[in-house]
Amino acid sequence: MRIPALIAAAAIVLTACGTTENPAAPDESTAAGGPVTVTDSRGKKVELKSPAKRVVSLEWGETEIITSLGVTPVGVADAAGYRVWDSVVPLDGSVKDVGKRNEPSVDAIVALNPDVIVMAAERDSTLVPQLEKYVPVVVTKSSDAGRNLDRLREDVRLIAQVVGKGAEGDRLLSDMDAKLADGRKAVEAKGATGTPFLMADGWLEGSTVNIRPFGKGSLVSDAAEQVGLKNAWTGEVDAQWGLGQTDVEGLTAVTDPKTVFVYSASEEDVFTTGLAQNPVWQRLPFVTSGKITKLETGTWTFGGPKSVGHIADQFVKAATA
Repeated sequence: MRIPALIAAAAIVLTACGTTENPAAPDESTAAGGPVTVTDSRGKKVELKSPAKRVVSLEWGETEIITSLGVTPVGVADAAGYRVWDSVVPLDGSVKDVGKRNEPSVDAIVALNPDVIVMAAERDSTLVPQLEKYVPVVVTKSSDAGRNLDRLREDVRLIAQVVGKGAEGDRLLSDMDAKLADGRKAVEAKGATGTPFLMADGWLEGSTVNIRPFGKGSLVSDAAEQVGLKNAWTGEVDAQWGLGQTDVEGLTAVTDPKTVFVYSASEEDVFTTGLAQNPVWQRLPFVTSGKITKLETGTWTFGGPKSVGHIADQFVKAATA
């Protein structure tokens, strides 16, 4: 799996995390079956004659949201990868694969005769003009480390408007918020509020283990903080995803013995295979205490509301065990 390495190569800058409860909704509400006009993350108005039924999605988080709303996409980018990395919302076997997320096939997309294409902002630079010659394109924000939960709410409401599923979108968000509230109560009941956590994933380059901490502002961190936990990573992170970059020596900055370590590895588990015998790793506080949790296979850390709820459940369990 090479996508984590590609994201980690982004410039690293400091960011802050903040959330509110009232993100803006799409700009127009329309009668069922009538014309739809939305303003996407580019600030561009996209007009459809009616709510989209044939949808192509070019990013896994957006694919999850569309499917969660009860709409089966006609095509998605990297369907096989989605099924490995995001199993919380299963993808129907009829969905066609239209190529890689960073390089989908325009011909394959157009051949499906979609009503709309939904894609993430960081992939829109050259692809959108090509696609808009044939099909309306809606671009989501996809991630914003300054306000990721609110950003997610906006993306869900945007997509729900596009496919005519406003009520389903509101319910999806309400269910997520209820899940987070229940998690916070469970943490409080165990006296675990404020428990520090370190979340990361990683990959091997030769014999070197590269580690990517999920700092404040990442969607995972926002979910964990919503249930009452505290992010222990204070290193630099990028402004879009809230992700850092380090190695095993960099983890020695985390010294609190109460820290729980949570990691993601739906394919290669470098924290088992690459670090098990590493003396620096063996001395880390969460290793000596055994406070290590691997997220369930198929937990997508950049997903939609159902992924957020699934992540929150696992952090609650890790902190209250």
